[in-house]
Amino acid sequence: MARLPEAAWETSLRQDGEVQEGYCVAELTGLNTRDGWPEGMRLTVRRVRPSRRHLKQLTAFEQKTGWRYSVTATNIRHMGHIAGTHQVQFLDALHRGHAEVEDRVRTNKATGLANLPSKSWEKNASWVLTANLAADLDAWLRLLTLHDQADLCDAEPDAMRFRLYHLPARLAHHARRRHLRIERTWPWAQAFTTSWKRINDLTAAT
Repeated sequence: MARLPEAAWETSLRQDGEVQEGYCVAELTGLNTRDGWPEGMRLTVRRVRPSRRHLKQLTAFEQKTGWRYSVTATNIRHMGHIAGTHQVQFLDALHRGHAEVEDRVRTNKATGLANLPSKSWEKNASWVLTANLAADLDAWLRLLTLHDQADLCDAEPDAMRFRLYHLPARLAHHARRRHLRIERTWPWAQAFTTSWKRINDLTAAT
């Protein structure tokens, strides 16, 4: 990376194609690859100014340059005859999308996937299915009803349990009707009622 000229760096792109200011990508193939490098493999690098939580994890080179780097090796040179897929910005955005998959696996583990309850294959298979269903429901709830709630739209499963699923409320019966009485001082009471209303307003699948 030290041999890369500044002109080699290009502004990164988001998955939707928009420019991602403050992030840069460059091609390393041919510079940091020695003899024996697999034919067709490419090496790309991404840099960004480190956040406070990353400062203690920087290498000596990163501390010297003031950038945090991440390197990706890929055998994707281009995708069919789709124009632009050979460009380093496209490959960078493509592989960052793969990181979303890894993140979903991590959150699935937090909804029970990491704790298989039995030595029985059948019971564990049922548990995995149930854990994945719970993770899907959590993701769809946030997508459909909490998309404009800053502290909930991207919340981790543990945060969702504390803020929304373990709700301080009491189910009361009056005049043959049931009423859910939510503690008014609960910071996410409004978010819960908004989410509930949006769920009920969804068009039924046909």
